[in-house]
Amino acid sequence: MAHEWYPQSPHDRAVLEVLQAVRAFSDAMDRMHGGMKDDMDMNASDLSALRMLIMREQRGESVSPHDVAAHLKISTASTTKLLDRLTASGHVERRPHPSDRRARVIVLTDESRRAFFRHFGERLQAMRGVATTYSDDELAIIARFLDELGAVLHRE
Repeated sequence: MAHEWYPQSPHDRAVLEVLQAVRAFSDAMDRMHGGMKDDMDMNASDLSALRMLIMREQRGESVSPHDVAAHLKISTASTTKLLDRLTASGHVERRPHPSDRRARVIVLTDESRRAFFRHFGERLQAMRGVATTYSDDELAIIARFLDELGAVLHRE
């Protein structure tokens, strides 16, 4: 059971300030994604799947329907319906896996990629502008911190 925590030391107060900043950032991301979801006329799961595809594509990773299901924590049947919706609306394509003829990979369409960046590009550029004000060492610490927070949340 969680209990309320009260900062006792300057370090505790600094930790609290960082966690409050993380919460504020999360709220801002939620608002941004809510606006994108409405603008792109899709539900939260659809948008989350597109974000996952964008991130994996940028890392050069292929995405299977199973990967989508695991990422969204939804059933195979729900994943099929989601992919059917995204395919019908022109956001994704199911293509043969490059090395396994029995498998499929999910790929963003060019139009979907353009629409995603049309909605997100300006914000991404502004976020990049903030990041460039930090040194490489500071950015490494920030990245490590965010990765570790993500890992803690992913375990739950």
